[in-house]
Amino acid sequence: MITPIILFLVGLVLLIKGGDWFVDGATGIAHKFHVPDLLIGATVVSIGTTLPEVMVSATSAVSGHGEIAYGNAIGSIICNTALIAAISIAVKPSRVDKKTLTIPVIFFYVSTALYLFTAYVTKRFDRVTGVLLLLIFVTYIGIQVYQAMHGKNPEAAAADAEVAEVAAAEADTASNSTGKDLLLLVIGAAFIAIGANLLVDNGIIIAGLLGVPESVIALTFVALGTSLPELVTAITSLRKGHGLLSLGNIIGANLFNLVLVSGVSILLSPFDLPNSKQIGAYNASLVVDIPVMLSVMLILTIPPLIKGRMTRLQGIILLAIYAAFCIFQFAL
Repeated sequence: MITPIILFLVGLVLLIKGGDWFVDGATGIAHKFHVPDLLIGATVVSIGTTLPEVMVSATSAVSGHGEIAYGNAIGSIICNTALIAAISIAVKPSRVDKKTLTIPVIFFYVSTALYLFTAYVTKRFDRVTGVLLLLIFVTYIGIQVYQAMHGKNPEAAAADAEVAEVAAAEADTASNSTGKDLLLLVIGAAFIAIGANLLVDNGIIIAGLLGVPESVIALTFVALGTSLPELVTAITSLRKGHGLLSLGNIIGANLFNLVLVSGVSILLSPFDLPNSKQIGAYNASLVVDIPVMLSVMLILTIPPLIKGRMTRLQGIILLAIYAAFCIFQFAL
């Protein structure tokens, strides 16, 4: 039992450091080519912090473990929202500009509608679903790039510029060498790939030894591990007084979990809706996991869209939901 746990943790460390170096290298190269900070924040940083989830889910799906691919995407959204965003809100509630949230929130719920239809009606994530999810991702990125290049939405521009600033602050910015940035990019990608394999392989072993479904490990430990880049960004944002930045990054990461992480996994290897956990005669994922995912996102996004601000009570409620969700997963 000790060896799989150690290798699982090594995988986590490689994922985290690999993601960090990948973003550092990509951001450094983008800056050298004078790419606007908004564009870096909307694409390089957002995609970079989601790469651990992409690699873990894709590796799981290809190796025939759709439960981990499925559970990681949903679990990461729940973790991002009910733990990471909740901490930011509980520590430092802030006002929110509705315009900056409108587009990512709309895209998230459109993607969620497709995901819900697939889970509750067809009960199989096939390549058509994967293609549709990736088309939503491409459309969203296209809109972000258009706004960046045409100076649209100044509030969003400021927020995304801060994303790039936070990423750069966390990096070793002393380097002026393009060669070093390329090396960071390559090593980061390699670490992510190796870490994903270690995480998936040993997560499966741990699930078997504990006698729990693979989806439970994916919804909890794997989801938390792959969400650590977002946690680091949230903590850095709070320290620098950019609480709103953390919220924007979380919503963007959640959207990417649905459309990019799930889309890539499904396209590579379609899978049936996991059904290893039951509550009575019902699939636990349909009555607990997906409803919790939707509920925490509604709690996170609806109040600021209506009132234009976050409240500490929101953060406390979300943290309580996350604690109850994790306890339930292992008690089931």
